[in-house]
Amino acid sequence: MTVHANGLDALKSLAGSDLGRTGWREITQERVNTFADATDDHQWIHTDPERAAGGPFGGPIAHGYLTLSLIIPLFGELLEIGGVSMSVNYGLEKVRFPSPVRVGAKIRLHGTVDSVEEVKGNGVQMQLTFTVEVEGGDKPACVAQAVYRHYA
Repeated sequence: MTVHANGLDALKSLAGSDLGRTGWREITQERVNTFADATDDHQWIHTDPERAAGGPFGGPIAHGYLTLSLIIPLFGELLEIGGVSMSVNYGLEKVRFPSPVRVGAKIRLHGTVDSVEEVKGNGVQMQLTFTVEVEGGDKPACVAQAVYRHYA
């Protein structure tokens, strides 16, 4: 279920809230290969299914940064923001990749709003913790603390 926030006051009211979880999204070899082409990272554990089958993960895995980048579209399933003139990705505080995402696995995003503080320029800064969960996995694939700024 998507949370809707209209304006800075609505965003401030989200401090400390759990945004819930998205639906599941499958990680395909095609997506991994496209990411490899975009980043020039064609390491065999990502792009060579035959060789990766005999590797440490038993098959190809998604790039950690691919998993991290999927937070962007998944976050849109958790929170819809209106009533602002501009929103920017301000950066990341901490990112970890506790477990790999095998090609064919399904992931989803869990998000919490850690804090919302006013910033100069009639805006707010939100710090969120995102956890990318793997269906059937006992550890998350990615845990990231992200910072966004939104301006009236």
